[in-house]
Amino acid sequence: MSQRIAIFISGSGSNAERIIAHFQNHQSIQVVMVLSNNAEAQGLQRAARLNIPTQVFNKIQFRESDEVIQILKTAGVTHVVLAGFLWLMPPNFIETFPHRIINIHPALLPKFGGKGMYGMRVHEAVKAAGETETGITIHEVDARYDEGKILSQQKCAIEKADTPAQIALKVQQLEHQYYPAIIEKWITSL
Repeated sequence: MSQRIAIFISGSGSNAERIIAHFQNHQSIQVVMVLSNNAEAQGLQRAARLNIPTQVFNKIQFRESDEVIQILKTAGVTHVVLAGFLWLMPPNFIETFPHRIINIHPALLPKFGGKGMYGMRVHEAVKAAGETETGITIHEVDARYDEGKILSQQKCAIEKADTPAQIALKVQQLEHQYYPAIIEKWITSL
């Protein structure tokens, strides 16, 4: 049976683009749509260029109804991948896709996670704390920010002279290198 991924984004979509490319000719896994809470998200154009259908939704459709879930069901989605998506997944998503929602966080959880910890804020906090390493955490999604079961962590060194922007680039390289393969392993092992 073919496994069907929906990717949720809020911004540039560079991870989504890597994931789409990774599964483009896969035998049993395909990306069937990219959804965003931000109509201006660059990732929507990236997906469209790769012939992946896109969908934009608002807070009411996402939090106060099953409208987005119905869109996923109609598309036959089996797995949900968060790739720079900033909203907390509501309980109806967790119930509809138990252990089938995955996220990537740009730090080594449990450090530097939780509400409001995303993007450059994470890298600034890592730098301010004087950390000597950082990385990515790929985890299942539950009802709280960044607390789901950890599936994989990958690390990189931080040099004293590294700026938050340089740290962000190192972390993004890890994301692009590891996230698609970890998603594939996660789906095929379920």
